[in-house]
Amino acid sequence: MLVVVKKNHDEVSREAARVVSNMLREKPSSILGLATGTTPLDLYNELIRMYKEEGLDFSKVTTFNLDEYIGLPPSHPESYHYFMYENLFKHINVPERFIHVPSGMVDVSEVHRINRFCEWYEEQIVRFGGIDLQLLGIGANGHIGFNEPGSSLGSRTRIKTLSENTRKDNSRFFDNDMDQVPKYAITMGIGTILDSKVILLVASGKNKAKAIKATVEAPITSQVPASAVQMHKRAILIVDEDAASQLDGTYDEFVTNLE
Repeated sequence: MLVVVKKNHDEVSREAARVVSNMLREKPSSILGLATGTTPLDLYNELIRMYKEEGLDFSKVTTFNLDEYIGLPPSHPESYHYFMYENLFKHINVPERFIHVPSGMVDVSEVHRINRFCEWYEEQIVRFGGIDLQLLGIGANGHIGFNEPGSSLGSRTRIKTLSENTRKDNSRFFDNDMDQVPKYAITMGIGTILDSKVILLVASGKNKAKAIKATVEAPITSQVPASAVQMHKRAILIVDEDAASQLDGTYDEFVTNLE
């Protein structure tokens, strides 16, 4: 595990975008696993800038998103389909046919249909050659994707019931109305994430410091889903000084810059 500490969120975003752009220049047909939320927004803005100003090419890229709320149509402003198109896809030249976001338009009572879709999503990842780089954020409780504490470290793409804490955290995007926040989501599993060739986890802010410490320095446990990245041979964590503030820095690969 390589931990890179940058001064602030802006530097984290630029450094993470550089890791992604280096991969695309090395392998233009890269398979990217993408995340949503506030953390990757500036990273996506930097990738858009690189596309417009530096000629970064996405024309051969395939994408797979981590998750999606169940019950929200792609046109809903808080769906992850909408988020990705508004904040990245419509600004770059990634082909529409190579974009994959889990479908939220399934009925939670149709278990067989949901399970089949999740199996299909896993099959598509394999069919395209596996994810080259998986981008992750991290929740204050250590969740990645919608893999809440207690999720199996070998889990695959599946439906998840969202915890009250996660729904409360996300209610800020729904006018702070918990009744509007979906109760279920489809998410890649931890095992799916660990199959990626490179994991790139980004975090900033003091509210993520406890989770980053548990991810990097505590024992691997399903109670801190992100701690599973300790098992990955090419995991890169790029965090700002606030998010790194509780780290001891006594492990093998701790750097303050990635050149």
